[in-house]
Amino acid sequence: MTTTFVLGKIPVAESVENLTDWMTTNFASFFDFFQTIGQGLMDNITYLLGLIPPLVFILILAVLAFFISGKKIGLTAFVIIGLLFIRDQELWDALVNTITLVIVSSLVAIIIGVPVGVWMSKSKIAESIIKPILDFMQTMPGFVYLIPAVAFFGIGVVPGVFASVIFALPPTVRFTNLGIRQVPVELVEASDSYGTTGWQKLIKVELPIAKSTIMAGINQTVMLALSMVVIASMIGAPGLGRQVLQALQRAQVGNGFVAGVSLVILAIIMDRFTQYFNTRKRKTKNQ
Repeated sequence: MTTTFVLGKIPVAESVENLTDWMTTNFASFFDFFQTIGQGLMDNITYLLGLIPPLVFILILAVLAFFISGKKIGLTAFVIIGLLFIRDQELWDALVNTITLVIVSSLVAIIIGVPVGVWMSKSKIAESIIKPILDFMQTMPGFVYLIPAVAFFGIGVVPGVFASVIFALPPTVRFTNLGIRQVPVELVEASDSYGTTGWQKLIKVELPIAKSTIMAGINQTVMLALSMVVIASMIGAPGLGRQVLQALQRAQVGNGFVAGVSLVILAIIMDRFTQYFNTRKRKTKNQ
């Protein structure tokens, strides 16, 4: 026995299509403005980073790695060898474009994510509304974010940033909310007894104590933004992701391997930098 649905198929796809068309038509000037501003910002950052000679850039990062890691030689050696390898493979310009994309995407996600996380920690209603949205954002495949990105901003680096921000945003929001909620009640009550305002309590008590947890979320956000590099290259975003995509399209196993290794090197450097920075801050505070 077969079952038939009298109501038929719900027109979800058509509704989303109509909503997208309506937004692109009525907010075209708004999207064009952000496209122009975003493209100019990305081009300027890439240009400024490109002005630094590769060897000088490597030296600067090596010195930072040496001090951030507590004067350990391991991370410093990895930074020098890894970046020299990328330069040797003539992928330095692609590396600079990738760094720009990750930095801008991560900063935008952090600027949005931390206040939203604070709002969630202060309001149960906000938490109950935002949590399902974060679940949706984290479970949705990254490729899907390319569709509205292209519809709103066209082809290029700006839609790549847009998709990366959506994909990388949830960890910062979740960890900020978690970190503030884990602040000991005694400390909060003590600050209240001294007559602090809500803003003073947030800035001087809750955020400093939750800093370690928030930094863990920021670390995950940076990694997720970097993971979107290859996907964003499908809509014209430059960088190492484009090298991987081109190698895939042309079945160039060697070039794809080199570009992939370069992405791994950059991912490890960024991951270690954020981790060591957080660890170093925590050790300094404990001392």
